[in-house]
Amino acid sequence: MISILTEVPVSRVQLALNVSDLDEAITFYSKLFGAEPAKVRPGYANFAIADPPLKLVLIEDANQTPGTLNHLGVEVPSTDEVTAAQARLTGEGLATALEEETSCCYAVQDKVWVDGPGGEPWEIYTVLSDTEMPSGQLRSAAPGESACCSSRPATVEAAAGSASCC
Repeated sequence: MISILTEVPVSRVQLALNVSDLDEAITFYSKLFGAEPAKVRPGYANFAIADPPLKLVLIEDANQTPGTLNHLGVEVPSTDEVTAAQARLTGEGLATALEEETSCCYAVQDKVWVDGPGGEPWEIYTVLSDTEMPSGQLRSAAPGESACCSSRPATVEAAAGSASCC
């Protein structure tokens, strides 16, 4: 049986999908997982499923193709684990981007971003607290920047002087 998990005692994978109709998506995923969303806000919902351990995030965005990937992630219990992940990823030679106490998806989070080989954005993050966001805005953004959840700071190359091939 699928169960809801409100706290994060262990890590769980996050899958963030773009949807065109949030209400329709909530209805479908509630039936699929036999669970109600843990959080619903304008243009945003998430399911915190304990078994299988999954954080499903639904982002309503008319500018994106419904059902496409917004981003991937791993939710961890603490900032220490985010810091350790950044150190490990950097040590493996991967470019990372760190965000501390950032407001995103109706939560204050510490996170580190890394891009997969296909350019897919991954975040390793912990939720510090809930927060409210301006209507329809999922992420705090500076003027001219995207307010989309998958926007993130530029990655920092792991090795000094390393250059991108593109």
